[in-house]
Amino acid sequence: MPSVAEAKAFDAVSDAVDEVNVLKGKATPSWDDESVFDKGKEKDNFRQYDEACDRVKEFYREQHEKQTVAYNLRVREEFKRTVRARMGIWEAMEKLSELVDDSDPDTTVSQIEHLLQTAEAIRRDGKPEWMQVTGLVHDLGKLLFFFGSQGQWDVVGDTFVVGCKFSEKIVYPETFENNPDSKDPVYSTEYGVYKPNCGLDNVLLSWGHDEYLYNVLKNQCCLPEAGLHMIRYHSFYPLHREGAYSHLCNEADKKALAAVRAFNPYDLYSKSDEPVDPKKLKPYYQGLIAKFFPPVLDW
Repeated sequence: MPSVAEAKAFDAVSDAVDEVNVLKGKATPSWDDESVFDKGKEKDNFRQYDEACDRVKEFYREQHEKQTVAYNLRVREEFKRTVRARMGIWEAMEKLSELVDDSDPDTTVSQIEHLLQTAEAIRRDGKPEWMQVTGLVHDLGKLLFFFGSQGQWDVVGDTFVVGCKFSEKIVYPETFENNPDSKDPVYSTEYGVYKPNCGLDNVLLSWGHDEYLYNVLKNQCCLPEAGLHMIRYHSFYPLHREGAYSHLCNEADKKALAAVRAFNPYDLYSKSDEPVDPKKLKPYYQGLIAKFFPPVLDW
């Protein structure tokens, strides 16, 4: 696998090539160009939580009751002490195929199919290879389900900040009523334990697949910062879709927000795409995986 320095040098060369192509009128799409694949899709049909099945509603009730500050502090300490498995990216994808996400009202396909649908949508729009492979791996943190999780409530679903008042812009906000932090004299206030505009790096997001995968990959891959932002915050819908928690964000978070908003259409709207054939697509994506990840990772 190339070193981080080599990867950055490659990115610099790639950017220079793009600049030349712009001058020639032949520029390839930039990672932050508006998505094209989803034009014509009925987007109002997605994330309809009012109409969601009981499986989805029960998931969020449990998640919102159990994601406390105390739990989040404890599980992060456990993460630091534990290597749960050692395997490559494609092997992890095949393992994840056994899981169907209970929090998702938009699809019942296996996770390997969702990963490939996302990556293929990014690929069809001509986005850079690093963004394609980010789409391919973005939900691999759901492997937590097989690594001693307490259910799906601490693995999947939208993420939110713990340690301050739960935002009304989170789905099913009324279900936080039975979370003990909602009645805590500090945690129930607007800023809670945080300072104004302290930055997302200084807050606790509810523990799940985003935070887990970000922490697994940040020192084991050559993805650019934008790719890591896409992974870490793609389920943070209260922020990137609803505009909540702006009082905690700082200037640097604008880059993270731009990245996740560029990524979100591929994650969300590809769920209605045609089925994919993992066997057919495997050679192409194994080639991309080899460019950005080591053969075996610590999970």
